[in-house]
Formats: sequence, structure tokens, C-alpha cells
Amino acid sequence: MAKNKQAFIVTGTDTNVGKTYIAKALVRHFAQQGFKALGMKPVAAGAELVEGRLLNSDVAELVKSGNVVADIELINPYVFASSIAPHIAAEQSGVEISLDKIKIAFEALQQQADVVVVEGAGGFRVPINRQETMADLAVKLNLPVILVVGIRLGCINHALLTVGSIRAAGLTLVGWVANQTDPSMQAKEENVATLKAMIKAPCLADVAWGAKPQFIDF
Repeated sequence: MAKNKQAFIVTGTDTNVGKTYIAKALVRHFAQQGFKALGMKPVAAGAELVEGRLLNSDVAELVKSGNVVADIELINPYVFASSIAPHIAAEQSGVEISLDKIKIAFEALQQQADVVVVEGAGGFRVPINRQETMADLAVKLNLPVILVVGIRLGCINHALLTVGSIRAAGLTLVGWVANQTDPSMQAKEENVATLKAMIKAPCLADVAWGAKPQFIDF
């Protein structure tokens, strides 16, 4: 990758498919290549009070993976205690999530880093307020997308639907990651092979259960 400002948004076929695991591995990947790299999680639901501020465990992991020190308020502009859908958590807290506020934070992080890896919440079409979804955030930030596919029963349908949704939004799918989330899944290799044939974007990594991601160049 050329030595200039880059950013990506990491989305998933569903919740609990390993977005944070892959996002923090991507941040480390770029840092090891000599880039100033950090992760951002604009919206996080599920947090505990740490030193007077709610802290989400995914956010903490992203912070550890980077090599740039940045304000936690920029890395994670919105955080909620309840581990529920972000727009519901926001409503219960009397907050409306603003894409403009997130964009301002993102642009500030871009000034500090060569690479910003933005991790979405849930899947690509998860609502963040009554009108907008994570897809709208990706469009607002105009970011190329990296899709994490949780390799488990039903993953082919979920992946193809999400790919179609990404492209319908006018966004570029840089590539996707096969992340095995069910170690007992039958025909895992056959499922991944089908996805490689049907998704017209490169598989950036094929991650076995518990394994460290090894990314191709992109």
C-alpha cells in the first residue's frame, strides 16, 4: 500500500462475527508495515465505567492495537452501557447519534494517522438512529469496505446479501475476510470456496478458529 492517508470501514455479516478481532489485526498489520495506524469505533454499546467514563472492551482492544495516541472521545464518540442495538441504547440514554459528529472525529483522527480502521457496530444495515444505519455512516465517511464473514451455517446467504447491500450503497468492497466462528462447522472449506467464487472481491484472509490473521497485500 502506498505511503499516503488511507482509511477503511470494517463491517460484518452479523454481530459476533469477529469484527473487532479482524479490525485490531488490521491496525497491527499496518503498524508493522511502518504506518501510523489506529482504530476507531464510532458507536459502541455495552460498556463499564472506567475512571469516570464508559469504556467498551472492543474500543479498549482497538486502542491497544494502534501505535498512535489519540483522544478516546475521537476514537469512540458514542458509547452506551447497555449491550443492545445502538439506536435503542442511544434512545434510552436520551441521545441521538449524529453522523456529522462522527465525521468530525474521524477527520481529526486522519490528521494524526496514516491509516484509520473504522469498526462498525453489528452488521452493515444496523440502525444508528431512527433514519440512518451503519451503511449511511460508511457513505458519509466515503470509506472503502472490508467485510468480515463469520464462517458458520448460513454464511453464504448472509455474505452475498451484505455484498449486494454494500454495492447498492455505491461503496467499494476492498475485500473480505473469512473468519471461522464455529470450529465444529461441516464443509467449512467448501463454504469458503463458494464465497471466493461468488464474491467479486479478494479474500484478504482465511482465518482458522483462534488463528492469527495473515492478510494478503491490498
